[in-house]
Amino acid sequence: MKQNPCERIQIVKDHVVLVDRMGREIGTQEKMQAHREGKLHSAFSIFVFNTVGELLLQRRARTKYHSGGLWTNTCCSHPRPGESCHRAARRRLHEEMGFDCRLTGLFTFIYHTQLDNNLFEHELDQVFVGCYDGQPTPNPREVDDWKWMNISVLKQDIRENPENYTYWFKLTLDRVVEQSQKNQHLQ
Repeated sequence: MKQNPCERIQIVKDHVVLVDRMGREIGTQEKMQAHREGKLHSAFSIFVFNTVGELLLQRRARTKYHSGGLWTNTCCSHPRPGESCHRAARRRLHEEMGFDCRLTGLFTFIYHTQLDNNLFEHELDQVFVGCYDGQPTPNPREVDDWKWMNISVLKQDIRENPENYTYWFKLTLDRVVEQSQKNQHLQ
C-alpha cells in the first residue's frame, strides 16, 4: 500500500536527526523516543538581541513536553531530516515567535541532562544570534509569554531564581554574550 504524502510530512516533522559527536548524521528517530532514550541528536538555539543589547526571552508554553513554563532564549528546536540547521532555525523562529531576521552561527556544543517527565536532552546544539527591533507575535501553542531583558538584570535574576530558566539557556548565556560582543553582534 502506498503511503499518503501527508502522512510522510507528519512522520518527518516528528523525527529528529541522530548524530555522532562529530555532527555526522547517523539516522533518525521519533522525537519523543529520542528524548526518552537520551540519544544524541541535532538541535539549535536562537538568541535574538535588539539594538540596545536586550535579549528576547520566551516562556515556554506549559503544555510543552518538557521544561514547560520556564524562561529561555528566543527559540529552540530541531532540524527535520534533510533540513539544514540554519534553514530550520529561520523556519522555527517564524513559527514560534512570528518574525524572521538574519541569523549568524556562533558556536556548537554538546550537552546531556535529565529533564522533567523522565526525558533527557542530549543534543549537538548549534547556536545562532540575530538582531530584531520589532514586536514578536508568538504562537500561543509554543510560547506563554515573552519579554526583552537587559543582560545584567537577566544574569542577576538567573543567580537568584535559577529554577525559572531552562538548563541549556543557563549553560550557554555567558558564552553567547561574550562571543556576541567579541564578534560585534552586541554593540
